[in-house]
Amino acid sequence: MEQQETWEECLLLIEFTYNNSYHASLEMAPYEALYGRKCRTPLCWYESGEAILHAIDLVQRQNDQIKMIKEKMKISQDRQKSYYDNRRKLLEFQVGDHVFLRVSPITRVAYEIALSPNLSKLHRVFHVSQLRKYIPDPFHVIKLDPVQVRENISYEVFLVKIADRRVKQLMGKEISLVKMIWSTNDEGDATWELEDQMREAYPHLFLS
Repeated sequence: MEQQETWEECLLLIEFTYNNSYHASLEMAPYEALYGRKCRTPLCWYESGEAILHAIDLVQRQNDQIKMIKEKMKISQDRQKSYYDNRRKLLEFQVGDHVFLRVSPITRVAYEIALSPNLSKLHRVFHVSQLRKYIPDPFHVIKLDPVQVRENISYEVFLVKIADRRVKQLMGKEISLVKMIWSTNDEGDATWELEDQMREAYPHLFLS
């Protein structure tokens, strides 16, 4: 802006101009989107029939500044648009095309993608700039051999050592228990067993 020494005085006008400028994404001005009607300009702040006899010079200067701000905003928007257009590639896809997907924010120009089940939590609509055309190549396909599972599969579990002892009172009697560690080596698989039964079945564990 030309008024570099008094630019702070123009902040309200800049805000007013921005809120009342047409936005392509909204297809209307932000003020209109928020309040449901167009904002009246300084010349129309009074209702019809009221006399506007004061501050004509102020209103004119404000209108001139608003016009100038709009022109500069338009120049800035056009510059940004040209930057984007120079880098943007015009892409079009057909149903059945394969594409590479990059995860990014979604905008208005989009395609719906059939995602694999492990991506089911993602939104299926993506902006065209996030897609890359894919040419099918048989070398990209990983063939998996069918998994063979035996129906009668089993494995043997055996006792390894005694980890702990305790005595439990049951109906007035003392019952000796031992904590047995199994060959799975998983502490969570350890069980408490009757000591008499374990001595009979695994006497070698009680030698020490």
